[in-house]
Amino acid sequence: MSKGALALLISGGTDNWAPDRWKLRFNQKLEDRDVALFPADATDLDAVHYAAVWQPEPGLLRTFPNLKAIFNLGAGVDAVLQDPLLPAVPLVRVADDDLTSRMTEYVVMHTLMHHRQQAYLADCQRTRVWAPRVQWPARAVRVGMLGMGVLGRQAAFALRDIGFQVAGWSKRAKSIDGIQCYAGSGELGAFLARTDILVALLPLTSETRGFLARNVFEQLANDGPLGGPVVINAGRGGLQNERDIIACLEDGTLKAVTLDVFEREPLPSDSPLWAHPGVTISPHNAADTDPDSIASYVATQILSFEAGRPLKNVVDRQRSY
Repeated sequence: MSKGALALLISGGTDNWAPDRWKLRFNQKLEDRDVALFPADATDLDAVHYAAVWQPEPGLLRTFPNLKAIFNLGAGVDAVLQDPLLPAVPLVRVADDDLTSRMTEYVVMHTLMHHRQQAYLADCQRTRVWAPRVQWPARAVRVGMLGMGVLGRQAAFALRDIGFQVAGWSKRAKSIDGIQCYAGSGELGAFLARTDILVALLPLTSETRGFLARNVFEQLANDGPLGGPVVINAGRGGLQNERDIIACLEDGTLKAVTLDVFEREPLPSDSPLWAHPGVTISPHNAADTDPDSIASYVATQILSFEAGRPLKNVVDRQRSY
C-alpha cells in the first residue's frame, strides 16, 4: 500500500494540545510522508489518505477523495459522528493504556473523596474545627459503573480491589470476574437501586443523551452510609441534564456530584454548578492523555494498516462507539 499524506483537522487546543504541536509530533513519528494542517497548509487533496481530527468542522472531511481512515485524537467520537457528510471510511477511536490508567485514577480518586468525606473535612479545615465523624469501611459502599467498556472495566477492577461492592451495567450482557453485571433496560432499575455512588462512563449515543436525569437519580439507593446517592460523570457532557442535577441536589434526591464534563464547554461562568456546595468540578481532564502517546498510537496504526493489517478500535457507527 502506498504511503499517503496525513491531514490534521483540529479545532481549538492550547499549549501542548495546539495544532502546531500536533503537526510537529506527527512529523517526528511519520518522517517519510507529508503532514498538513488543514485548511491552513497548502495540501494535495488527492494525496491525503488519513486524517487525524479533533472536533473538525462538519463537511471538511469530505474534501479528501482518497481518504482511507479517520483517527479521532480524543476518546469521544460523538462530534465526528454528527457530521452529516462524514465519509464512509473507518473511524478509529483512541484506546491507549495511558488514557485508561488516567481515567481509573480519576474515578478512584473521586470515589474515595466521597467515601472518605473529604468535602466535610476540607470545610472543617477552612473553619479550624476539629470534628471527626464516624468513617464507614469501603465494603459498606455500593458503587455502580454505567458502561463496562475498557475504561469502565478497569476502573471497576480498581474499586473492587480497594474493597467496594462494585457492579456494572451495560447495554449487552457481560460476565466479569468479581463484578456483579447487569444489562439492558430490564435490569437497569435493579442496578440503580443497589447503587450508592453511580459512575458514568457511557458513550454518547442517541439512547444515552440526557440519561443522567431525575428519573435515574430517583431510582438510586438512599439508604447507604453516604447519606444519599452520589453521581460521578467522567464520560460525556451530553449524558447529563444539568437542570435536573441542580434540582435534585436542592431537594435531596442527590447528596453530591462530581462532574468532569458538561453540556457546554467551557462551563459558562454563570452556571449554578460552579458555586453549589454539593458539586465538585474538573475541566474535562479526567483522562487528559499525553498527546505524544496518542500521536504514537495513530502513527503505529497507520504503519500497521499500510503493512496489510486491520485497523484496531474502529467505531461501530450503528452503535456510535
